[in-house]
Amino acid sequence: MNRITNLFDNRESRVLNVYCTAGYPRLNSTLEVLQSLQAAGADMIEIGMPYSDPLADGPVIQASSAKAIENGMTMKTLFEQLKNFRSVVSVPVILMGYMNPVLQFGFEKFCASAAEAGIDGLILPDLPMYEYETEYGKIISKYGLKFIFLVTPETSEERVRKLDNLSTGFLYAVSSSSTTGNEKNMDNQAGYFKKLQDMKLKNPVLIGFGIKDKQTFDAASRYSNGAIIGTAYIRALEKEGTISSITKEFIDGIIG
Repeated sequence: MNRITNLFDNRESRVLNVYCTAGYPRLNSTLEVLQSLQAAGADMIEIGMPYSDPLADGPVIQASSAKAIENGMTMKTLFEQLKNFRSVVSVPVILMGYMNPVLQFGFEKFCASAAEAGIDGLILPDLPMYEYETEYGKIISKYGLKFIFLVTPETSEERVRKLDNLSTGFLYAVSSSSTTGNEKNMDNQAGYFKKLQDMKLKNPVLIGFGIKDKQTFDAASRYSNGAIIGTAYIRALEKEGTISSITKEFIDGIIG
C-alpha cells in the first residue's frame, strides 16, 4: 500500500506535512533535512524541486530555490541523493515542483526515477487538469505514484469535486489565492474550510499557505486532516545551529 494512503488510513489525529527545498541550505543537506524532520515528528515531507521561476512560491521559498540552484542542485543530483534514502526515512515523501524542469528531464523518466527512489506522490501545480486526464495521469499511475491537486477559495464546488475525484493522495487546500508565506488569518478562512469539510470529499484534505506555528496549524486542522508548513521551516533553517536541533525546536513548537 502507498505510504500516503497508509498514513491517512491509520491516523485519527491531524497530519503535519513539512516542505523543504532540495539542496538547501547546502547542496548535500537534503537527506539530513529529511531525517531530521522524521526524527522531530513530521508525518509527511514535501521536497521542493528548485526552479528558477516558481510561480506559486513566495520570496522565502523562491530564495531557497535560487540558493539550491546556486549550490548545484539539479534533478539528476536530487535523484542521486534520494537513491538509498528509504533505508533511513519511512514517512511518506512527495516531490513538489513545476512542469518545465520535469519535461526537460523527461516526464516518464522523471516518474520512473521517483518511483525507483521510493517517492510516494507528486504535486505539480502548473499541470492542467485536462493534460493530466488525457496524457500525464496514465504515466503517473503506471509508476504507482499518487497525485495531489490544489484548490483555492475561488475554486467552484463543481471543480473542487472534479479535482477531488482526480486526486489520488490527498487534496491540497490553498488557504487563499496568493503565494506561499504571506500572512493569513486562518479564522477569516473558516467559512471556506468549513465548506470543504461539509462537502464530504473522497480525499483527505490538507491546508497549506500561511501555516507557520502551533496556532495556525491548530486552526487549519480543526477543519481538515492536517496542514502543510513550508516558508516558516525554510526561514528556521536560516538560523545558527545544526539542522537536527533547528528542526526539533521548530517541530516541537507546532506539535509539542
